[in-house]
Amino acid sequence: MNISSIVVQTLPKYLDSVIENLKKSGVCDYHMHDEKGRIIITIEGENVEEELKKLKVIEAIPYIGSADMQMSYSEEELASHMQVLENSDAVPKVLNDKDVRVEDIVYHGDLKRKDLIGFAKQFDETGK
Repeated sequence: MNISSIVVQTLPKYLDSVIENLKKSGVCDYHMHDEKGRIIITIEGENVEEELKKLKVIEAIPYIGSADMQMSYSEEELASHMQVLENSDAVPKVLNDKDVRVEDIVYHGDLKRKDLIGFAKQFDETGK
């Protein structure tokens, strides 16, 4: 099970409406807010893909300027990823393979222009 905290930002004049809609959404738990329009919520999911789907629902709520995941915890995923790291080379094999063409290397560093749901699904399935 994954648990992630999200900071939601809205204008102070929309604060009550946004909090009400977050509570009614069924995808998150409301915790607190301040007078500047910052709201703290948490979401839970079986995996990263499920959490990202819930984040998309939150982002679609009217008057939300931003909803950014701040912290995420997953005991099961952490254990499995640690096992992969412990059993892998310090330098990925692809970086030492002189026959690999540069255009065949998949870069996952820039997530701003990516399909995050697709990325999470691939990550959950392959761990890379």
